[in-house]
Amino acid sequence: MIVVKEFPDKEFASKEDLFKALRENKTTLIAQKKMITKEADSVIFSTNVESKKEASKEEGEDVGSHVKLQAKLAINTTNLMDSHSDVHFDGIWNKSTKEQKNILLLQEHQMKFNSIISDNVVASVKKMTWKSLGFDFEGSTEVLIFDTEIDKNRNEFMFNQYSKGYVKEHSVGMRYVKLELAINSESKWDEEEKAVWDKYIEKIVNKDVAENQGYFWAVTEAKIVEGSAVVKGSNYATPVISIQAEKS
Repeated sequence: MIVVKEFPDKEFASKEDLFKALRENKTTLIAQKKMITKEADSVIFSTNVESKKEASKEEGEDVGSHVKLQAKLAINTTNLMDSHSDVHFDGIWNKSTKEQKNILLLQEHQMKFNSIISDNVVASVKKMTWKSLGFDFEGSTEVLIFDTEIDKNRNEFMFNQYSKGYVKEHSVGMRYVKLELAINSESKWDEEEKAVWDKYIEKIVNKDVAENQGYFWAVTEAKIVEGSAVVKGSNYATPVISIQAEKS
């Protein structure tokens, strides 16, 4: 039996039955996705790829002895299927990074005063190779980057987590704007969804995950709500790119 997040109370006897339900409920599912803020979830998204990159520190310096850190954080990466069955594609953040102001870096998506890590955030998009991020994929990805100042006096707990190198993943709190359903089906009823599949499948670096599941959501535009430090993100390829103590 097959159980998926889109239909948490249903079981499907075959992929064909699942694809039929996805197709018939596509409009409703897209509307539901657009109504929610996407965040990290509690699912551990298994992968054979491990990050080899460590947060960079100035040689011989204890960054924890300072009160402010300058950090460059990967909040999201494109072309990777995440645990929500979403694949964010290049260009997804172009509009939002130009429009959004006063973006927050939070602790685990908690929109509370004691969970704010920083309100001094500059969001940008940069093309980077997967290997430069520490992942053994070929090619490149568009990285949603937060350049931010982490002040010990604002959130001492998370300051210490960053300064000790404990933060390994991040997550973007976002609102869907444009997305399509992709299904790997030869049924004449799924021609539209199969066209989306064929358009994007070769761009996905972990396409074996998509092929095993048989469908994904192609997200081409989204609005940034916030970025968060998380224990496990829905997209695991979101490391600390660099971190160093602020010069006094």
